[in-house]
Amino acid sequence: MKRFTFALASFAGLVGVMLVACNPSQPAPEAAVTEDDYHVTGRCAMAFSAEDQALREAKHNEPGVTMVELSNGYRVFTQQFGESETAKVLVLHGGPACTHEYMLNVAYQLPDHPALANAGGVEVHMYDQLGSFFSDQPEEDLWNIPRWVEEVEEVRKALGMDADNFYLLGNSWGGILAMEYALVHQDKLKGLIVCNMQSSIPEYAAYNKSALRPQMRASLVDSLEAYEEAGDYQNSTYLELVDKEFYRKHVCRLEEWPEEVVVSFGRLNYKLYDLMQGPSEFKVGGRLIDWDITSRLGEIEVPTLMVGATHDTMDPDAMTRQAELVQRGRSLICAEGSHLALWDDEQAFFDGVTAFMADVESGQFEP
Repeated sequence: MKRFTFALASFAGLVGVMLVACNPSQPAPEAAVTEDDYHVTGRCAMAFSAEDQALREAKHNEPGVTMVELSNGYRVFTQQFGESETAKVLVLHGGPACTHEYMLNVAYQLPDHPALANAGGVEVHMYDQLGSFFSDQPEEDLWNIPRWVEEVEEVRKALGMDADNFYLLGNSWGGILAMEYALVHQDKLKGLIVCNMQSSIPEYAAYNKSALRPQMRASLVDSLEAYEEAGDYQNSTYLELVDKEFYRKHVCRLEEWPEEVVVSFGRLNYKLYDLMQGPSEFKVGGRLIDWDITSRLGEIEVPTLMVGATHDTMDPDAMTRQAELVQRGRSLICAEGSHLALWDDEQAFFDGVTAFMADVESGQFEP
């Protein structure tokens, strides 16, 4: 198995750099602020250095890469690992606007996993959604769920997936997109895997407030909330506290974070992330603030696996309930994992995912 480790770089530090870049200290004239404010305009294109562009071009030329051209003329990055006619997995990363790299453990583990040997193996397609580092960067406001759903549908068609072989696996925001896709196009799906994403942003935010923040000492919570009330999300002290007290406990619990995770978070399109999600995983906001499809989960008929984790930013009990609300659902709770259980509880994660897929492939799936 291909695997890297990387001495833990502070995620808060990485985000801090991006925040500073997006929030200049010297105020601009009001008209200019309105014109340039991506919260208003939705213009979230990343600006690439020559080094960034060279890296993108090199990635585009790697084996297995297909740059899928969408109907709107933009291109998105995909990369194939393994081959299979019966089980093809399209992986949806989170953010929005992280990269596929932090999800690469799926490509390392699934294609030759012994639990799926009788099914003839698995074909995995990694994918950077539009606006992410390795895909095109629109200057226009395209950032809404229906358009993203149709983007996934266009990628599915381009990669030759259908109801006989198509599994959709999404983590975090990718889980939102996977559930939304299933509500529109489930006739194209063989199986749905939703990882570490509740079906309600308000309930996710409430879990943060009622369950996760109280685990911190009261004085720390008071300090964090003071920064938030002031809108001072780029304050270095705030970022360091969120990193130490939240990300390392609830996003990835490994002492050394995999290099794939570090580089992916370092390539986050922060403008697009902030526009949709809000300032951080600790403080929810943005266009998704009222998103809730819990009442519609009963419409999902395809075999579905809801994956949660004991130490996740998402309520693991909610993941279990979601499995009960879809028509043919199963839950998997990774006891030692967090938001990135595919890394910090990988055996439980991949044992559960492959067992689900093996059951679907054999026609023996039961919730």
